[in-house]
Amino acid sequence: MTRLPRRALALAGAAALATPALAQSNWPERPIRWVVPFPPAGTADILARLLGEHVSRALGQPIAPENRAGAGGTLAANILFQGRGDTHLVMVSNFAPHGVSPTLFPGVTYDAQRDFTHLGLLGALPMVLAAHPSFPAADAAALLAAGRQQGASLTMGYGGNGTASHLIGLSLHRAAGMSPTFVPYRGSGALLNDVMAGTVPVMIDTLSAAIGHIRAGRIKALAVSGPARSPALPDTPTFTEIGVGEATGMNWFGFCTPTGLPAPIAARWVSELRTALALPAVTERLSSLGVEGTNMDPAFMTEFVGTEVARWREVIRANNVTVG
Repeated sequence: MTRLPRRALALAGAAALATPALAQSNWPERPIRWVVPFPPAGTADILARLLGEHVSRALGQPIAPENRAGAGGTLAANILFQGRGDTHLVMVSNFAPHGVSPTLFPGVTYDAQRDFTHLGLLGALPMVLAAHPSFPAADAAALLAAGRQQGASLTMGYGGNGTASHLIGLSLHRAAGMSPTFVPYRGSGALLNDVMAGTVPVMIDTLSAAIGHIRAGRIKALAVSGPARSPALPDTPTFTEIGVGEATGMNWFGFCTPTGLPAPIAARWVSELRTALALPAVTERLSSLGVEGTNMDPAFMTEFVGTEVARWREVIRANNVTVG
C-alpha cells in the first residue's frame, strides 16, 4: 500500500492488545456499532456493510454501520478516541482520519497510531494518472517529459484538497521534477467530466472512479500509484516502473477499535474478518470496487499508520496544503 513499512513492529500493537486475564467469553453481549467516517454508498460504507453482514452471523449479534462523515473523518475517529474500553465499538480507519487529518486539522487531539487498536488493512484503492485520448503523450514517460518541459502550462486536475489524489499527485510532481498547474475539483464526477471534454488534459484520481471511462476509451490510463500493477489495468505500469516510485501511494481502508480492547476479542475480530475477506462473494465484490491488498495483521497495521502520518505530514507542510 502507500509506501508500506518493511518491518513489522510490535510496539503499539502489542500494547494496545494487552488484556486482562478475563477471557471475555460472553462477548459480544449487545449489537456492535461500526462507525464509518464517510457518507453512505462510498467504499468505506460498502466495506462496513459487506463485512458486517458476514461477521454478524458469526458473532451472533447485529452489526450496525453508522455513518459519521465530516472534518476529514475526524468526527468518526473522535467517537472511538473517546470510547476507550468499549468492546462493542469499531471503525473503518482510513487515509484521511488516520493518515492526513491529524496534520490538516489543527484541532485534532488524538494520536492516530497510539489512541486506537489497529487490527488490519481491509484493502486500498490506487490512483490512476490519466489523460484525454487526444493528449499527445502516448505513455507515462512522455507525459512526465512534457510536464518537465511545459511547467505551469500543463494543467492537471485532482479530486479535492487534502485527498489522496491531491497528496499523491504532489508527491508525483516532486518525484518527476515537474510543476504543472494543479487544479482542485469537488469530487471525481466534475473532474472526469472536464477531462473527457478536453477542458483539462490530465488528471490523477482514484482508479475505481475512472475505470469505467478508461475501459470505454473516453480517457487513457498512463500509470497507477500502487506498489504493483492493478488487476483492473494489468497493462498499465506503476509509478515505480516509470521512475517515480517514491510517489507510490493509495487510499487505504483499515479496521480499528478503541484502545483497551482485550486480546481475545482482538484475535476474534482478526479471525472473523480474515474469514469474511476470503469468501468468494466478498473477494468478487472488492475486486469490482478496485480494492486491493488486504493484510489483517495488527502489528503491520499499527506501524503502517505511524508511517502514513509521518509521510503525509511532510508533504502537507512542504506544500502548505490546507482544507476548507
